[in-house]
Amino acid sequence: MAVAGNTPTASFLTKIGKMQSAGCRLCRITREARGESTDGLAAETHGHINSADCKGMATTFTAAHHSIWRHLYDSMHAAQKLKSKLKFVTLDKESNMSTLWQQEKFLRICSKEDLAKKAEDIEVTIPDKKSQEARYNLDPESFFVFRFWGRRPDGVAINEALQIGYFLVFNFVMGNRGSVVESNFYTKLKKLDVQEKDKLSADHVTQVCRAHNRVIVSFLLQVQGGTRPTTEGSRENIGHNVHV
Repeated sequence: MAVAGNTPTASFLTKIGKMQSAGCRLCRITREARGESTDGLAAETHGHINSADCKGMATTFTAAHHSIWRHLYDSMHAAQKLKSKLKFVTLDKESNMSTLWQQEKFLRICSKEDLAKKAEDIEVTIPDKKSQEARYNLDPESFFVFRFWGRRPDGVAINEALQIGYFLVFNFVMGNRGSVVESNFYTKLKKLDVQEKDKLSADHVTQVCRAHNRVIVSFLLQVQGGTRPTTEGSRENIGHNVHV
């Protein structure tokens, strides 16, 4: 469905004349439950329901993302070349950039001041979210630096000898721009000194498809029967104690 573009979302169903509005049904339900206005709903597209931006899918999506990323991260770490000087760090938990740069091994790569200056040049090109508007208006001069130091990469790998750091961010997306595009995936594995690329890639594709199927099942259950993902035992555990 992801590749064919025929996921039965409101956007697709409106396009073929089966619905009157493309607005996200799950976001509408969430807003109504909170007594909020349902004006300006995001379009219910395949991309929207596969993101934390969809209020009804955020719990399921986040659990799927963490589950597949943890499996990939552990697999890459286990498949590293024996003589690799690259070390995977933060294997047990995520840390924000500010916390990472309090450690000596990161300070040896570059100073906090130099990193902040370069990061600000990049941050100003990234639009701020609606939820960040108040903070930006309060202190626009330091907003971008603060936003950078608060970022939490999914994983980090560093080569202290060469003073190189790789900050790993995993996007759980299916389709032509997803996380399983072979050429891009192999290039990144090579940089991380990962061997057995074919085996790791095949396993990753399987894991992504399974996780994606669970996300779609959760979506269909909610729009058809009103069942919401919970943190208590019911139906299938999709990871991080989230059930659908």
